[in-house]
Amino acid sequence: MAKSYTAKDITVLEGLEPVRRRPGMYIGGVGPPGLHRLVWEILDNAVDEAMNGHASHIGVTLHADGASVTITDDGRGIPVDTHKKSKRSALEVIFTTLHAGGKFEHGTYRTAGGLHGVGASLVNALSKELVATSKRDGARWEQRFKQGQPVGTLRRVGAARGTGTTVFF
Repeated sequence: MAKSYTAKDITVLEGLEPVRRRPGMYIGGVGPPGLHRLVWEILDNAVDEAMNGHASHIGVTLHADGASVTITDDGRGIPVDTHKKSKRSALEVIFTTLHAGGKFEHGTYRTAGGLHGVGASLVNALSKELVATSKRDGARWEQRFKQGQPVGTLRRVGAARGTGTTVFF
């Protein structure tokens, strides 16, 4: 252990690195309760859409591999337009930036659960793979992530009927 303690000894973690380094601070642990917290963070977003009158169906699929989950809703779909400040799609911002979301300002949601702007990004940070799909404005959009990092950019993958969000992780 060093005797000196100076500014050079101070570490600043940025982006999703703090979540990946210390997951217990965010989800309570890396065992089953932590996994449940991750599922609930995405499920809370779907429930928020339903409780605010924007969705009538929520689906949860626990895959046979015992390690992956898909959550779907028929809500408004995650915004895919370019976020003014970050110059990236709103979907990418939501999944890669702590404290980014639509629940901070009044008017977007009357009621909301979850961690308000932390949930989707921490699920992404702690997932080996995550695929977010948003159906909006007649199109189906998809963005893939590996260990919290985007794999390519948001892309339109086809036409879509209706609206909604699907998150596989």
